[in-house]
Amino acid sequence: MYLYYLLALAVIVIDQITKWAVVKTMALGEKITIIENFFYLSSHRNKGAAWGILQGQMLFFYIVTVIVVIGVIVYMQKYAKESKTLGIALSLILGGAIGNFIDRVFRKEVVDFFDFIIFNYNFPIFNIADSALVVGVTLIIIATIIDETKKGKSKK
Repeated sequence: MYLYYLLALAVIVIDQITKWAVVKTMALGEKITIIENFFYLSSHRNKGAAWGILQGQMLFFYIVTVIVVIGVIVYMQKYAKESKTLGIALSLILGGAIGNFIDRVFRKEVVDFFDFIIFNYNFPIFNIADSALVVGVTLIIIATIIDETKKGKSKK
């Protein structure tokens, strides 16, 4: 079980180091080309959520994050022992939520820097914590589908 918390901690540490590096080495708005017309490192700040929604609603984010973190820990303690995939997914969600929470508490904004253009669509700029959250939620969906499929087969 402690390995799940170590994974969450690793996400937090990597997230905070990369954000610190962006803040210290890049000017706000600066863009570094990694792969022309596809991938850039951009120094961006977000006072809201994905796609810039809920700008400036810090109290809302504080409350939601505390609820999510408590819920994830309770769920991890109760169910992660049964499923490695679920444990990893919850670890990623926990690390991602705390990573962005740290930014909101100490910076009053979230540092984003991964900037992709996919088929001429400029995807919203994101960070390691956001990536961990998306992968974690995706793994939960996959684990749920697998679990429900197994339950369906065992009923037949």
